[in-house]
Amino acid sequence: MRNPLSKEIVNIQPSGIRKFFDIVSEMKDAISLGVGEPDFDTPWHIRDEGIYSLEKGRTFYTSNAGLKELKIEIAKYLQRRFELEYDYNSEVLVTVGGSEAIDIAMRAMLDLGDEVLIPQPSYVSYEPCCRLANGTPVIIQLQAENEFRLTKEELEAAITPKTKLLVLPYPNNPTGAVMERHDLEAVAAVVAEHDLFVLSDEIYGELTYVEGKNHVSIASLPGMKERTIVINGFSKSHAMTGWRLGYACGPKVILEQMLKIHQYAIMCAPTNSQYAAVDALRNGDSDVADMREQYNGRRRYLMHAFEQMGLSCFEPFGAFYVFPCIREFGMTSEEFAEKLLAEEKVAVVPGTAFGECGEGFIRISYAYSLDNLKTALERLQRFIEKLKKGEINKTK
Repeated sequence: MRNPLSKEIVNIQPSGIRKFFDIVSEMKDAISLGVGEPDFDTPWHIRDEGIYSLEKGRTFYTSNAGLKELKIEIAKYLQRRFELEYDYNSEVLVTVGGSEAIDIAMRAMLDLGDEVLIPQPSYVSYEPCCRLANGTPVIIQLQAENEFRLTKEELEAAITPKTKLLVLPYPNNPTGAVMERHDLEAVAAVVAEHDLFVLSDEIYGELTYVEGKNHVSIASLPGMKERTIVINGFSKSHAMTGWRLGYACGPKVILEQMLKIHQYAIMCAPTNSQYAAVDALRNGDSDVADMREQYNGRRRYLMHAFEQMGLSCFEPFGAFYVFPCIREFGMTSEEFAEKLLAEEKVAVVPGTAFGECGEGFIRISYAYSLDNLKTALERLQRFIEKLKKGEINKTK
């Protein structure tokens, strides 16, 4: 029988994040620090609005691009929080999570052979989405000594005549790294010089902890709005992962083509989720601030605990992840994660799940309660002490 499968999809590896999540879900008394999902429930006033929309019979398709009321609120929110100006009618598209927005942006922009610059370590979807859109991923390996920020020099070294798109994944998953205004200005100058476009994934934009500074979008810099697709959503900022709602903002000429793909593949985002999101943007700023404050407390707790146990980790100022270095133990990232899970029933994600340059690191999410974090860190410290004493066989 003829092979029914696409060679391209067969060659794409499953997500390295889910492997440990699936194992720990079957393990009694295990603690998972592996999944990037807020432990907060969606705030009640947002849930109420979603429930009310169902009670009122709002169960029909919306406009393909999204509810008018939601697009208006997205435009207001981006202007209020990040100084971004978008026409709700032509420059905003509501999607099924930020992940769909990433996918259709690449499919709308890439031709066969176009190169996409992807800084790594970074979110697992960028490279597969690029390949599925017939693009050619070009990996920029970020350095711990630069706090995993993308530098002007690294960007320039990766550009070729085929380069079309730069993925800018900040605040970063898995490292927690951020790009401040001066970092972005240097990158923007290179982008303009080489006539590139930017896909700026800002899903963690509300979760930044640089004192006295908000997240800065590269699209807010002079000359960059017309070159940038901004990806955002409600999963991380408003604890709405299961509602599956995101959005893309950018030039009309690109959004029109993204909308065509969205029309044929999706039709529209879930209707009740869109009504709930309207309330989230109108009345949810205090919820976001409260969650950000709690995340920041957990972040500081982890950094202090790492210092106490002698585990090397640069201080991250974004998202809800830390990316400690485990090279001193002479194990691969995957081996460290497997041994930690087997010995102490704590699940973390190997750094290599986010690119080869993640070798020597593990990702720990602090989107968990302080009680869970305290117990997990006690187990991690015990595991490290065993390693240092040679009580754990380091070979698989």
